[in-house]
Amino acid sequence: QVQLVESGGGLVQAGGSLRLSCAASGRTFSTYAMGWFRQAPGKEREFVATISWSGGSTYYAESVQGRFTISRDNAKNTVYLQMKSLKPEDTAVYYCAARRGGLPRTGPDYDYWGQGTQVTVPS
Repeated sequence: QVQLVESGGGLVQAGGSLRLSCAASGRTFSTYAMGWFRQAPGKEREFVATISWSGGSTYYAESVQGRFTISRDNAKNTVYLQMKSLKPEDTAVYYCAARRGGLPRTGPDYDYWGQGTQVTVPS
């Protein structure tokens, strides 16, 4: 079993930056691909970014490419999402997810999920 706990959310003005963290339990963290998703009120959960087990490969949703950066530190069992140039459209609950191997881009591809952390960007 893998437990994921997100942190770092908050209220940020448009154009600002925020860094989310996801701490994972277990001793096999380095074998898991990790992803970030987000969900706004009344909207479906949306893919944001994913990173391979080695950290050597990443993939981003078009809506965040060039603004968000996903990274991981396997020694700390932690994955990060650095968000820049935030927009009101980025307001959502952000979820961390894990799956063994690959570079998954859809929710059903993931096996474990965190509880989420709120990011609010007022207009």
